[in-house]
Amino acid sequence: MPSVGQELLDVPLPDMVTKLALGIADAQRALDENSVETAQELAGATIDVVPAITQTIAADGSVSFASADPIPMSLLQVGLNPTFYQFQEETIEVTMDIKTTTSSETNVSVGVKAKAGFAMWSASVRVDVTHNRKFGKEVHGTSRLVTKLVPVPPPPRIFPEFRLVDNRPPQ
Repeated sequence: MPSVGQELLDVPLPDMVTKLALGIADAQRALDENSVETAQELAGATIDVVPAITQTIAADGSVSFASADPIPMSLLQVGLNPTFYQFQEETIEVTMDIKTTTSSETNVSVGVKAKAGFAMWSASVRVDVTHNRKFGKEVHGTSRLVTKLVPVPPPPRIFPEFRLVDNRPPQ
């Protein structure tokens, strides 16, 4: 019968850690690919944006508005950014409860019987012995996997550099 220590050594903890690490790597790759696809979709979708609205209050108190012509801008240029995530913390908890029991039971029953009569006698002894030995083993195990996923800033080079060239003459 294996010892309790051997039972604990037989738990494939290195395999669990390896599978956790590979699973996290695959999940991280899928999250990154999803964020890149989202960035591509945001860069490809355009909307018309009015870059400026001018409110003018005349000397007589009347108010007028003038808007610049709308210009097409991608959702990425407007400021909608994809969310990037990163696994921050992973925990594996393994709990095992191993219970082994051994019990022995011995029963001895002795009976004596004697008869006498007419110059004769007889005697008998009856002995019953039973021996029981019981072995029991209970193993209970639980495992728990906890991961913490947090948003992180997008890579700085994913967004194009925005440059403004103003060729208007100074006023």
